[in-house]
Amino acid sequence: MTTAGNDDPYTWLEDVEGERALDWVRARNAEQAATLAAGPEFTTTRDAILEVLDSDAKIPDVTKVGEHLYNFWRDADHERGLWRRTTLDSYRTEAPEWETVLDIDALNAAENENWVWHGASVLRTGPHAYTRAIVDLSRGGADADVSREFDLVAKTFVDDGFFRPESKGGTSWIDADTLFVFTDTGEGTMTPSGYPRIARRWRRGTPLAEAEVVYEGTEADMYIAAVHDSTPGFERDFVSRAIAFYSEELYLLSGTELTLIDVPRSASAGVHREWLTVELREDWEVAGRTYAGGALLAIELDRFLAGERDFRELYTPTPSTSLAAYTWTRHHLVVNLLDDVKSRLEILTPIDGGFSRSVFAGAPAVGTVQVAPVDARTSDELWLYAADFLSPTTLSRASLAEAPGPDGQVAVRIEPLKSMPTFFDADGLVAEQHFASSADGTAVPYFLLRREDLPFDGSTPTLLYGYGGFEISLTPMYSGVLGSAWLERGGAYALANIRGGGEYGPAWHQAALKANRHKAYEDLAAVARDLAERGVTSAEHLGVQGGSNGGLLTGNMLTQYPELFGAVVIQVPLLDMKRYSHLLAGASWMAEYGDPDVPEEWEFIRTFSPYHLFDPGAEYPPVLLTTSTRDDRVHPGHARKMAAQMLAAGKDVTYYENIEGGHGGAATNAQQAHMQALAYRFLAERLGLD
Repeated sequence: MTTAGNDDPYTWLEDVEGERALDWVRARNAEQAATLAAGPEFTTTRDAILEVLDSDAKIPDVTKVGEHLYNFWRDADHERGLWRRTTLDSYRTEAPEWETVLDIDALNAAENENWVWHGASVLRTGPHAYTRAIVDLSRGGADADVSREFDLVAKTFVDDGFFRPESKGGTSWIDADTLFVFTDTGEGTMTPSGYPRIARRWRRGTPLAEAEVVYEGTEADMYIAAVHDSTPGFERDFVSRAIAFYSEELYLLSGTELTLIDVPRSASAGVHREWLTVELREDWEVAGRTYAGGALLAIELDRFLAGERDFRELYTPTPSTSLAAYTWTRHHLVVNLLDDVKSRLEILTPIDGGFSRSVFAGAPAVGTVQVAPVDARTSDELWLYAADFLSPTTLSRASLAEAPGPDGQVAVRIEPLKSMPTFFDADGLVAEQHFASSADGTAVPYFLLRREDLPFDGSTPTLLYGYGGFEISLTPMYSGVLGSAWLERGGAYALANIRGGGEYGPAWHQAALKANRHKAYEDLAAVARDLAERGVTSAEHLGVQGGSNGGLLTGNMLTQYPELFGAVVIQVPLLDMKRYSHLLAGASWMAEYGDPDVPEEWEFIRTFSPYHLFDPGAEYPPVLLTTSTRDDRVHPGHARKMAAQMLAAGKDVTYYENIEGGHGGAATNAQQAHMQALAYRFLAERLGLD
């Protein structure tokens, strides 16, 4: 075990843009360019991936703003992308007529910048409704961005309009001349995690630093924000206080008066029209009842503020189900459940002091289904996305009747709109679900995609993917890149639903927090062994891949279970768990991993810190490490230092650092294709896919 710490010889690689560190990066990048990325197979794989990413036949995701549907689009001719709009009637056609609102490539050329699109928010009320927007742009894809006021009629930025300088943070429209803003306004205004600590009400013409403070968090808080709800008849202002991950408060703001929505800090509260919803992460005893962690509750907000606590329990977790998401329309609440990691929708309608329940007729019964409101303020319409591993994603428009019919069911009308093209030949492929038994006997589900005629002799190159953190669920999705670069060529693929994720609700996540982190790693190791025991693959043909928290996961597979894998891909990772809380946004994750500066917590953190678990004398499978210089969320120093340490010990390490891309690793389709081709070619060569 390495003694890396205060005597860490590679601390200089934490200097993100230091010349010595960048010289090291350039040298490593040149090595991969001369080896892994030099052959014709790499070019073929990269070009095939780019063809998928640049395809004109992809589904244009849209957001309804007034009479228009807005979309952000990138392809081969628009590397940085177009913000564009069309009408619903035109969108229904095979070739919609798009009107360009903002061309990011042209903007970069005009301003000599490297802007990456971070989104836009449109003013939806008042005399200037739907004519003004705040556009967020990031240099190189970092989390930090700028906010600029944009005229949607003239299609230009507003001279002397609202402008938020580069920082992590954001804005929310209140009216045409007022925003909420939460951003860096000088010393002491950001949290230790690098996020805003102060929310302000910013009136046009007022210097940003002099804008009225509506809430100031403590120096230990994680993130402070303020938002305006523009729902007609229910206009309200809220302040959100994120104390840490899984610990938050919501306040109703009336002028300068703040009223706490008094629910457990571990819960997530939301307001829609007259309703307050509370999603529980832990059991809550209130008013003589106990509600289970993972439950969804509702009560009229006015009654709650008056002291009533007679909640309606809209969802109660079971051993096989969890609440994946819930979505309001004008009159209904649609809950999206995971039942053994497969989607199921239900419609709940406030009626007669309670909620009626009906099936979401017409929704696909397999795979992953996601819904999003077209306009929750005024409409009962939803965007409905459906996909599974082998069926391309479809987009439909679902219209819900305003009230249940005589049979008690809400009528649903589904209008198919778009379908993603078939990017790979799925004939002969099957998708199935299995359960592996972890070290403590827990049944861990995973999905397996394989050839129907797989020989079950351990010879099939197989890619295992996992994440296992932050209550994030991994569900079946269609990937043209995975299909064309891996499955179509004969590889198998496994997606693991390990503890730490949200597949079975908060308890599944909490089972792998802090001192129990090892359970997530034991789960993935159990899946790896199960694949070998079934004869799907063997250690020499099994690769594992993960990014961010998943990079920490694969870093632990490398250092704790090297005998199970023939290759390891570690992307934008956390690896030095002694230093992580002092690097960029790392302090915000201590609720997940623990505080390494507390000696008793470092005792368990050190057991899953790959940088410290590395043994120069041990044997390890080949590893690919990738990151981004512009990642201002997970510090690139994690990947740099791990690679340097392993290279110094003579290990088989391939390293690549993209200069742009932020935490996503890539700022353009071309960069993304390059990064993904590196992973697939590395795995193909090391696992014998060729």
